[in-house]
Amino acid sequence: MSEPTLPIAEKIKQEIASHDVVLFMKGTPVMPQCGFSAAVVQVLTSLGVKFKGINVLEDANLRQGIKDFANWPTIPQLYVKGEFIGGCDIVREIYASGELAAILAQHNIAHQAA
Repeated sequence: MSEPTLPIAEKIKQEIASHDVVLFMKGTPVMPQCGFSAAVVQVLTSLGVKFKGINVLEDANLRQGIKDFANWPTIPQLYVKGEFIGGCDIVREIYASGELAAILAQHNIAHQAA
């Protein structure tokens, strides 16, 4: 007997709860499929943050589901300790201001100074 499939919102909650830093993105951290996803990967990589990248292109339900979940129309979407941080522009902005490093430090997530 196979496992019942979880509703997409439950799958998203599970991923966010299971990892300190989660990036819902187009493509993978090694091979981003859009410039915005690549930019967020670059920010996280430059901070030395370990994160889970989830490729929304592999599942149309997930691709729409994450937009509905956060009530945010675009991808990528970054979550830290279950909290929605934002998309590409916000992540770049708070990285540049030092706020992203502060959020990571507040949650005791290992990272390097920018």
